[in-house]
Amino acid sequence: MRASSPRGGPLPDGPFAEDGAGSEAVLADLLARIGRRDEAALRVLYDRTAPKLLGVVLRIQSDRGMAEDVLQDVFLRIWQKAASYSPAAGRPLAWLCTIARNRAIDGVRRRSEVQGPATEDGEDWVERLADPHDSEGTILGRNALQACLGRLEALHRDCIVLAYCEGQSREDLALRYDRPVSTIKTWLHRGLATLRGCLDGAP
Repeated sequence: MRASSPRGGPLPDGPFAEDGAGSEAVLADLLARIGRRDEAALRVLYDRTAPKLLGVVLRIQSDRGMAEDVLQDVFLRIWQKAASYSPAAGRPLAWLCTIARNRAIDGVRRRSEVQGPATEDGEDWVERLADPHDSEGTILGRNALQACLGRLEALHRDCIVLAYCEGQSREDLALRYDRPVSTIKTWLHRGLATLRGCLDGAP
């Protein structure tokens, strides 16, 4: 027997299909019901979207156990904020993914996973990775950048910060870490690839 809402018709079964206006309409209806404190609708929304939202969280928080904890926080946030959703805010799935992404970033920040090398003048080294001449639409969000840097291996992250914030050359870094220049090149290449993949994958 299908679950039903005390304020509406039968609740939908089955996994969420990303494509199709029908599926988006279902999500919008579920959010409206959740906004009216319909717990059955929240359970259905969880069943339909949890795998997708967990994937969003895992792009930022690579530890699966912690990511699953964040996912629970995501659905608590959805329960609290569903009444504020409106189609003007965008597609329902995009709205849900934004909540998941923001909660994942907040989780990384709270755990202070990023401990990059301090700059000599005390300036925030994360800020230096955002080009101040970029347009508002292209400047990387500080929080997203910080979270993605937190996924890098410590040496790769430090090399990127020192190279792009402090202007140190590969030869400088090779002396600093007592490694061949070829190793430094590899660290930079891998670190930047991981960072780019994390930022490109964020919804």
